[in-house]
Amino acid sequence: MRQLAEDRKVATKWRDMEQKVAEAAELLSLAEEEGDTSLEADIESRLDELAARLDEMELEVAFGGEYDARNAILAVHAGAGGTESQDWAQMLMRMYLRWAERHGYKAEVLDVSPGEEAGIKSAVIEISGDYAYGRLKSEHGVHRLVRLSPFDADHARHTSFALAEVMPEAEADVDVKIGPDDLKVETFRSSGPGGQHMQKTSSAVRITHLPTGLVVTCQSERSQHQNKDIAMRILRSRLLERELVRKAEERAKLKGKRIVAGWGNQIRSYVLQPYRMVKDHRTDYQTGDTDAVLDGDLDGFITAYLRSGLGMAE
Repeated sequence: MRQLAEDRKVATKWRDMEQKVAEAAELLSLAEEEGDTSLEADIESRLDELAARLDEMELEVAFGGEYDARNAILAVHAGAGGTESQDWAQMLMRMYLRWAERHGYKAEVLDVSPGEEAGIKSAVIEISGDYAYGRLKSEHGVHRLVRLSPFDADHARHTSFALAEVMPEAEADVDVKIGPDDLKVETFRSSGPGGQHMQKTSSAVRITHLPTGLVVTCQSERSQHQNKDIAMRILRSRLLERELVRKAEERAKLKGKRIVAGWGNQIRSYVLQPYRMVKDHRTDYQTGDTDAVLDGDLDGFITAYLRSGLGMAE
């Protein structure tokens, strides 16, 4: 039923485009017949709008993955380097929240682990909207920042790393089967900011998936029940992503292609000093407008990734 609803939505978009093109063609034909030049600006505006929309719709054809139409669970983790990397992780988190806002997607911060001095150690965000996972899967990997450190008294140049994980939202008991004996659930007191109530009660939850050893914690909500629900949503998505990686590795072995997982190689570099440049190392797409990128303007990188076929390969 979900697949049928998604197919209907796609068909409706293309029928709507077909109708708008027909209307524009009729308007153009009418203006030509009557020699009416007053409609030129309106027609040009319509054609520009249609061309931009068509570009976007053609790009959606690249969303051929089974889970591309799903919502996305995005996790950001600071790398080694203490405060510097934790600040960079928070900058990335803000970048993705701004991207979601630009596209009218709903973004909910499910869990945040604050840094000791500044920034965050990690954060988990759910981004809901059409093809959220299909678009954001291009962000999965290590992101590298080069800048003059605001935390260094000498203002020396520092390199920081953060990992972005992007997972499709999993449906309970459909995508992932979890047996009652597969889980170890523990509760503990929340650490960090959050108010007296959170620090006095054991509302934080840690869930260990025994067959795989995956551990998920959540401590953002006041209620233990809410934290457990969120932790289970994250766990299901992690298990689904693990299965997708396993299948990708099997395909890669058949093709003789080597996949580098984990912290090995950065996918993108954000250089703020001695020059300003953001460059994606997979597609070679780059821009000098670093401020716009850090404010959520990621469409150029996402489009280049999808057009390169990397997104379709997944």
